[in-house]
Amino acid sequence: MGGILVGTCSWTDRALVGSGWYPAGRRDAEGRLRYYAERFPVVEVDASYYALPSERNSRLWVERTPDGFVFDVKAFSLLTGHPTRDAAVPGGLSADAGDPAVLDEVWARFRAGIEPLRAAGRLGSVLFQFPPWFRPGTRAEKFLEECADRTAGWPVAVEFRHPDWWRGERAEATCALLARYGLAAVAVDMAQTLPASLPPVTPVTSPRLAVVRFHGRSTAWGTGSKEDRFRHDYRREELEEWVPRVRALAGRVGPDGQVHVLFNNCCGDSAVRAAGTMAHLLSPGTS
Repeated sequence: MGGILVGTCSWTDRALVGSGWYPAGRRDAEGRLRYYAERFPVVEVDASYYALPSERNSRLWVERTPDGFVFDVKAFSLLTGHPTRDAAVPGGLSADAGDPAVLDEVWARFRAGIEPLRAAGRLGSVLFQFPPWFRPGTRAEKFLEECADRTAGWPVAVEFRHPDWWRGERAEATCALLARYGLAAVAVDMAQTLPASLPPVTPVTSPRLAVVRFHGRSTAWGTGSKEDRFRHDYRREELEEWVPRVRALAGRVGPDGQVHVLFNNCCGDSAVRAAGTMAHLLSPGTS
């Protein structure tokens, strides 16, 4: 059975910092990360979606966290087909994912930026969160193959936002596709009443990793502001629904594998409170 690590999607979110969760004297960059890492064993880096990660920051993150703490790094937007600002691309290049020179440079910068984490054994995964228009088909499968080639040797997790990937008979083919390239599937918790709702399936497609991301259950998903989309305080009974599923995932990954349970309901301290409750529910001896 693999290990289960519970954490949140960001430790620097403005709403969390402003919530008062970090105590006085622990609110600078170093203090926040050290305080977070005393309470959780994993965190997702979402800033790397908006700007390429830096080697300096990665080295500092390693220095400021204990052995065994891991970072799940979200792939830069250009690498997942999302709109990207020209200013976010280095060297004065345009944000043109169709330009091989641009793509090669961005991949090189991204790889260099996370290398200190990988070298220190702190890279939990690289998360490729694909946009809602990334739907099943030949082009998407080719894109995944290219991603797998570029990330050979990395732990990689894939989150689809188009529900067709996990609907009906297609789900089996999606599992086979991800398993072919050794990519871990991401399960999600979200409102189930929307046209774009992802079903709460829990596939295991890699022997070393499975990921569950809790987005909250707001019905404003995909339409409202960031606060509207992620505003949700998980009730204990909502988390209890997932306890047997998460334990089952841990039983299906390899003995050296991990299950990462990450809370993305980043409004105030909602995510850290939910993560704390989930960690308690999953602890040995808790029924």
